[in-house]
Amino acid sequence: MSHRHRFSRPGIPLTAFARVLSLCLLLLAGGCGNAPVQEMSDARQAIEAARAAGAEQSADAAYERARALLREAQQMLNDRRFRDARRAARQAREAAIEARELALQAADH
Repeated sequence: MSHRHRFSRPGIPLTAFARVLSLCLLLLAGGCGNAPVQEMSDARQAIEAARAAGAEQSADAAYERARALLREAQQMLNDRRFRDARRAARQAREAAIEARELALQAADH
């Protein structure tokens, strides 16, 4: 018996079987996703920038929304719900940017 037949499925050449197996493994690994490290960092930095601009006082609602979304993202990350955590972190960043813009506008008036 040749090695070629020992590792392949009946009727499927080894190279085709290996390609299909590789594709399946790649799809499985890709489906798990990675932790949204960059998105979490971006959200934290945006929240800090909003705080530095005075958003705690002049844009409290948007600032607190950003912080709440970041807390949600952190909990989702802890639960290994990476896709949801990524979405929440992006929303936190957007809310923090809005809070910073509102704080800067309030400072100009």
